[in-house]
Amino acid sequence: MFGISWGEFFVIVLVGVIVIPARRWPDVARFLARVVKFVRGIIWKITDASENLKTQIELEKPIDDLIQGTTNDVLDTISTAIKRPKKTNRRGTRKK
Repeated sequence: MFGISWGEFFVIVLVGVIVIPARRWPDVARFLARVVKFVRGIIWKITDASENLKTQIELEKPIDDLIQGTTNDVLDTISTAIKRPKKTNRRGTRKK
């Protein structure tokens, strides 16, 4: 949990219990509850944003494939038209 072991966590809690007077514990508990709620909200927002990005990327991929395929078809058609031999007349000269 957050890169600390259970022993270190226990020491932090113990120091908190010793330092914070008993009459302030309810306030500390409310504060910690708000912090946990806030962090959970941020995590949910990040998760939703990443899911939306993932969905958007998946939707754009077929469009990219379609554009790439169409571009390749057009380029193939142009290159085929350029490679065709030009017609010549009987004398061996090109027709206009």
